[in-house]
Amino acid sequence: MLRDPLPFMNWTAVKEEIQRINRRLCHAGMLLLLPMMFMTAGDVVGRTFWRAPVSGMVELSSYLLSVFILLGLAYTHQVRGHVRVSVLTSRLPERGRLFLDAVTISLGLLIIGIVAWQGCLIGLHTSAVSDMLRIPQWPFRLLVALGAFLLWLELLIELVDTIGELKRR
Repeated sequence: MLRDPLPFMNWTAVKEEIQRINRRLCHAGMLLLLPMMFMTAGDVVGRTFWRAPVSGMVELSSYLLSVFILLGLAYTHQVRGHVRVSVLTSRLPERGRLFLDAVTISLGLLIIGIVAWQGCLIGLHTSAVSDMLRIPQWPFRLLVALGAFLLWLELLIELVDTIGELKRR
């Protein structure tokens, strides 16, 4: 059995809890697809047959879509669903590939950390509302910070696992 890469904590339990939270949030985001589909279909039917679109439907759909995307971002990384180009890295020896992975993950942590930080600042200081429905925008801006932070945690998990694998090689 492999040891935890971080001996001062139960890394496996922490990792599993973060991944469980990301999985549940992704599923919550997926639940928004069904009402979004019905609302869009209702809007299309209203436009087509009665020449009366549902007011604010495009606005509401875009907000629901952003929730769906941001809540699924970290889980997509968890299951390795993001596009990965490995033309060059597949030709490297395993230690070289792991080292390059650690470097790119570290850069990702830096960039996503900045996105989370700025998303939080912008979300806390915005008072804007949407044009049609007058929906406050701050919850959706804070959702950018939450989605980025959850992705940051997944990247951290991958970095710790990659460094642990690099040490074993």
